Amino acid sequence: MMSNKNNGGPAFPISNPELCSHNNVEGMSLRDYFAAKAMQGFISAKNYEDFSFMEISKDCYLIADAMIEARNEN
Repeated sequence: MMSNKNNGGPAFPISNPELCSHNNVEGMSLRDYFAAKAMQGFISAKNYEDFSFMEISKDCYLIADAMIEARNEN
């Protein structure tokens, strides 16, 4: 599912694409990276089993969106 949200740009940009042998030099978005980090926090909690994977995933992207918004305010 595509999103119109600000994805924060690439999480690990490559300054010289000629040095990269992959077709996609941008890699994952900063939004995906932040969501993955938030997910690590969720699943390390003792009660994460009380939530569905879909609930956790959606919450992680809400956290990622807030992090990008806060980042852009500073």
